[in-house]
Amino acid sequence: MTRFLVRRALWFLLTVWLVVSVSFVLMRAVRGGPFSGERALAPAIEARLAERYHLDWPLWKQYLQYVGPFDWSEHGTGFLGGDGTRPFGGLLALDLGPSFRYRDFTVNDILAQSLPISATLGALALLVALALGVPAGIFSAVKRGSTLDLLVRLAATIGIALPNFVVAGLLLVFFVFQLGLLPPAGWGGLRHLVLPAFVLGLPYAAYVARLVRSGMLEVLSSDFVRTARAKGLPERIVLVRHALRAAILPLVTYLGPATAGILTGSLVVEKIFAIPGTGSHFVNSALNRDYTLAMGVTLVYTVLVYTLNLAVDLAHALLDPRLAPEEGA
Repeated sequence: MTRFLVRRALWFLLTVWLVVSVSFVLMRAVRGGPFSGERALAPAIEARLAERYHLDWPLWKQYLQYVGPFDWSEHGTGFLGGDGTRPFGGLLALDLGPSFRYRDFTVNDILAQSLPISATLGALALLVALALGVPAGIFSAVKRGSTLDLLVRLAATIGIALPNFVVAGLLLVFFVFQLGLLPPAGWGGLRHLVLPAFVLGLPYAAYVARLVRSGMLEVLSSDFVRTARAKGLPERIVLVRHALRAAILPLVTYLGPATAGILTGSLVVEKIFAIPGTGSHFVNSALNRDYTLAMGVTLVYTVLVYTLNLAVDLAHALLDPRLAPEEGA
């Protein structure tokens, strides 16, 4: 297990380096720059801004400055931080740099404000997905071929097919404009989270239901389930303690990247409900050519995906010791 973790850590460092390098090249390959907006700046001002953020340097020098913690500036000051005085320490110093568009904030500041919001919304959406999808998948598998099974499969198909903005519009019309029970948008109390969490979690609930159903159907005909029933165990114990534990492995595999996608937020959901999360910053940074912010969000998403995939592998080992990595592997 120790060698497995060390190897995964080395692959993690290599993956992060590749993502940073490719993102750096792609962002600067796009035509235009962070200061070439709709309102053209005077050439002298644009040149001064480019000099301030070292965009007039060669690409290799900008790359080394971004990775850090080396200071390649002429006077030894480095990139300026959000306060205009603090030098940019570089990625190795866990400093993601200043934002080119939000000039009063660094990328660290923006992520520190937006990521907890997306994480809170994503955690509730994941809870909705599991609370709805797991029981639906179990009941559908147990009642295979029944009307309940047909309804669950139909609901899962609709949940996957319908876009988020359609579901959001239907829920807004019913719960906000017809019943007046929930606020239409904004970020504040728990009531503001109900509709966005359901809209974000329902498609994942559909996938969870289908995965649990297919896993349960395969396990329910296994010998160990028939043995558990022959011993006279209650059906609830047979389903939850024996069948579900074996059938949940595909779900655990799916939840790794799904959780990363949920936690980083959904642009559509955040835009509809006016939620200041990470998803909106990611798209706006690409549109504004805010190099450091776009790379910072991409890096955060990479770390989340890799960490959650590692958690999936460890969860597999806990659920089924046969899947545990060998010490020499």
